[in-house]
Amino acid sequence: MFIPTTRSEAAQRGWERLDIIIITGDSYIDSPYNGAAIIGHYLIYKGFRVGIIAQPATDGPADITRLGEPLLFWGVSAGSVDSMVSNYTALKKRRTQDDLTPGAVNDRRPDRASIVYTGLIRRFFKNTVPVVLGGIEASLRRVAHYDYWSDSIRRSLLLDAKADIIVYGMAERTVVELATALRDGIDWRAIRGICYAANEPAAEFIDLPPYEKTAENNKTFTDMFLTFYRNNDPLTARGMNQRHGDKWLVHNPPQLPLEPDELDAVYELPYEYDAHPADKERGEIRALETIKFSVTTHRGCYGECSFCAIHLHQGRRVVSRSEGSIVREITRFLTMKRFTGVIYDLGGPTANMYGIDCGRKSKSGSCLKKRCLYPTVCKELELDHSRQTALLKRVTALPGVKKVFVASGVRHDMVLADTIHGDEYLAELVSRHISGQMKIAPEHTDDAVLDLMGKPSKKTIRRFRERFLALTKAAGKEQFLTYYFIAAHPGCTEEAMRSLSRFCRDELHLSPEQVQIFTPTPSTISTLIYRTGQDPYSGKEVFTERSMEGKIRQKNAVKGAATLRAAPRTGKRR
Repeated sequence: MFIPTTRSEAAQRGWERLDIIIITGDSYIDSPYNGAAIIGHYLIYKGFRVGIIAQPATDGPADITRLGEPLLFWGVSAGSVDSMVSNYTALKKRRTQDDLTPGAVNDRRPDRASIVYTGLIRRFFKNTVPVVLGGIEASLRRVAHYDYWSDSIRRSLLLDAKADIIVYGMAERTVVELATALRDGIDWRAIRGICYAANEPAAEFIDLPPYEKTAENNKTFTDMFLTFYRNNDPLTARGMNQRHGDKWLVHNPPQLPLEPDELDAVYELPYEYDAHPADKERGEIRALETIKFSVTTHRGCYGECSFCAIHLHQGRRVVSRSEGSIVREITRFLTMKRFTGVIYDLGGPTANMYGIDCGRKSKSGSCLKKRCLYPTVCKELELDHSRQTALLKRVTALPGVKKVFVASGVRHDMVLADTIHGDEYLAELVSRHISGQMKIAPEHTDDAVLDLMGKPSKKTIRRFRERFLALTKAAGKEQFLTYYFIAAHPGCTEEAMRSLSRFCRDELHLSPEQVQIFTPTPSTISTLIYRTGQDPYSGKEVFTERSMEGKIRQKNAVKGAATLRAAPRTGKRR
């Protein structure tokens, strides 16, 4: 059953008034790939009455008032993507298309949606219950941060939006604890995974440099960011305070991640795996086609790539669902008339991290002075792809399942580092689980740029390509490798991009086309370097291309098609 979007739908559940109303910048797709749907269903599962208002019109009260006023709090999310990333390209041009909006026209998600939706609530509901921000936009803008679109250091989103609380990270446990405290009249200010504004700093928390000083001085901003960055592991982090004018942002330590059985429960909630009828009437939702029958196997990421914020939002510890839970979810697909027997993706942030855990992280927390996969795979991270291979075989063997794709990215360096089971896993992928092509993301080939990105050496690309070609040939198939590269990342020059082009031509026998221009998104190391022009660890100056013309030249330094058939070469480039 869909989460109510109107009073009549709430009445069908016997609810006269809702406890929580969630506002989201996405259309309402009732799927575990939609954060608002997950949080809504989980709160209902825990006994709360919840409604959703998707993509409300901001020019009047019709949408924002249609469910009335909640008893406990408003939950506000910009959607699955930061609204500025959703609305603008890396060249700051307005996007015309939004795959999460009916009709695919980008006309429903406002810029800085968290701020706009909070203002909309306060305009029509005076002295209302707390407004709680969540989702990726709030999570990554929770402290003072660099904003690419205004080219400035902005305050915590909590204060800019004039909201009451931020819940950050994967927030199921946090929102239930918060809802319970508000319902029972209990002090909620010690709950993990939240930020709130106060007149005084919290005792025994770290004091970050004030917002005003971070906005004025790059070194102060760097010091602040690194302290913030180091305090993101639930087992080692301390709480933090940051002054903004006459207010203090109080940042509690991160929430503990869900354990496998809890994650199972989240993904086995009664989702419809479809868009709400009211949204479907407004037009086709393009994202629905790929997510409606895809399955998430795990959360978290070991990669900690400098330009990526997944590890800040989902955590650096990977937590995997049980095989039984995944099978039960797919078995439910088999009861749905719309299911054609195709699983469009069986994966997570990185497909081949499923079933791989670091015992040290679960007991002592993440390492502060080293990364799991860079510059090489940590010896304490015991790589074993056998559990993933067994899962793929088990799901493929289910009656009624015709095809299981792995569309999520694969860390090729992890496959190579698993000298016992890596080849078996890769052979399973190339023989049964890719649709003619497999995507990997080396991101660059220049050693200096790769070092700043936190990505493995280009040598791993050569080795992986050799294994892919050999196993594809053994499977009797003609398939592609697709490579993703980034232009204009800090440290990257036009010559570095020309070098990348030469490597692809001479070593990979292709001309890359899948090249995107680096977008400085909030709260990443790469964005910090973009802002300051310095390596935050060594203090050395780093060339950073800031002109739009220069970024375009970098991208145009490489042209052509980014795929190469894995069949034996015939002397022709493809």
